Amino acid sequence: MLAEIWPQISTQFLAQSGWELLAVALGLAYVILAARESVWCWPSAFASTAIFTLLFWQGMLPMQAILHLFYLAMAVYGFMLWRRQEKPQDNLHIHFWPWRYHLFYILIGTFFTFALGGLLSLFDASQKPYLDAFVMVFSIFNTFLMARKVLENWLYWLVIDAAAMMLYWQTGYLLTALMMALYLGLALYGLWNWLKLYRQQIARA
Repeated sequence: MLAEIWPQISTQFLAQSGWELLAVALGLAYVILAARESVWCWPSAFASTAIFTLLFWQGMLPMQAILHLFYLAMAVYGFMLWRRQEKPQDNLHIHFWPWRYHLFYILIGTFFTFALGGLLSLFDASQKPYLDAFVMVFSIFNTFLMARKVLENWLYWLVIDAAAMMLYWQTGYLLTALMMALYLGLALYGLWNWLKLYRQQIARA
């Protein structure tokens, strides 16, 4: 099977522009730095999403460009929030959410997923409307959780990245699907490292 899909993957890789490869590299740096609880993850995210915004706009993908404009704003928000750690009174720690917050998060995310998926289906605007909507909605929501250092954000990323990998695979974006598989592995690393950092916080308290 790998022999059959490898030529397609190679073709997609060679077709990538230098700017797109730079955006991907910065996106990977963002996840790695976030997993290490480094504030510099947010400038990496800002640079990556700025490039993607321009690429998607030039590629006549306005909705993706708008989505990445949101990520630009979140990169600024996350950077400002994490920088407050320099002030002890505003220190933002890794923490768990109560179960009722997760229930509300999932219910709201599911509602918007079906609402947006229904619209995409109605206007025939997506190959996989509900899967497309799920990845978009929960990616946006989960970025807030990461910015607020909610530890469970990594568990959500495992589900989101797996869904995104399926979406890109089914719609023919094989290279992007492989990159999402890498993000899946980085989410596991982020979960492991934040758990370790959380235990260190408890030990110092």
